Amino acid sequence: MEALSSKIDKLYTLPPSPPDKCCTFHEIKCTHSPLYLGGRYNKYSRELSQTPWLVDGERKMESSVNELITDVVQKRILADKIIFSASGREDVDVKMLGDGRPFVLELLNPRRLEWSDEEIKAIEEEINKSSDLIAVKNLQVISKLDTLLLKEGEELKRKNYTALCLVERTLSPEDVKKLESLKDLKLNQKTPIRVLHRRTLATREKLLHSMQAKIISDHLLQLKLETQAGTYVKEFVHGDFGRTRPSLGTLLNTNADILELDVENIHLEWPPKPKS
Repeated sequence: MEALSSKIDKLYTLPPSPPDKCCTFHEIKCTHSPLYLGGRYNKYSRELSQTPWLVDGERKMESSVNELITDVVQKRILADKIIFSASGREDVDVKMLGDGRPFVLELLNPRRLEWSDEEIKAIEEEINKSSDLIAVKNLQVISKLDTLLLKEGEELKRKNYTALCLVERTLSPEDVKKLESLKDLKLNQKTPIRVLHRRTLATREKLLHSMQAKIISDHLLQLKLETQAGTYVKEFVHGDFGRTRPSLGTLLNTNADILELDVENIHLEWPPKPKS
């Protein structure tokens, strides 16, 4: 203890000497807290990605859902940056119909924090007038805490799809009965070949809750499916070279492929209702 006191005495004066220099600031920077907007979007094009699609630094699509929304918002609500997030994503060639896909915008350092419902509604209308490829609804200011709801239960919520399928053999009413009798069908899906470059190789178990089938012609079948979120619907139809089992092809004992796919509904209450 005495040795420690001796060291302190050498390093510090007791009592401390008064300061003889002023503290100077070269720059003071003030920023606002982020502003969060929540809403849902529809996508009506089969040639539009959700976010900018770049391969080796080269654009593959002229625009994206992200840009069509944020370009308008940036003009009306000045911010350093806008970060777009959504509850999942649809493929470029898949439409997002029904009530739309939940999304959130995080505006970093906005110049204004207070926005009325009328002002936000005007921004929503401007987005919808700017393009016929997408539509936005229920756009509103939300809290940071609300944004957590977007990821909660990500793998448990349900989604509805409509798929137009092509099958090799002639379809029959018995095929419809068989498909519609299946409830909570367990699918084992290896990571699809088409996303293997960006997703870990694994086998995931997903539930196909129900199917409604309609024969369009001898070889065309319309399927309405309700699935667990994260189910690879395209791979369920064509089987992905046996990587998804069972598949529509194995269930009907034929070869099958998918021509068109639409997302019809995402079961998530979003944006959250204001607390009264």
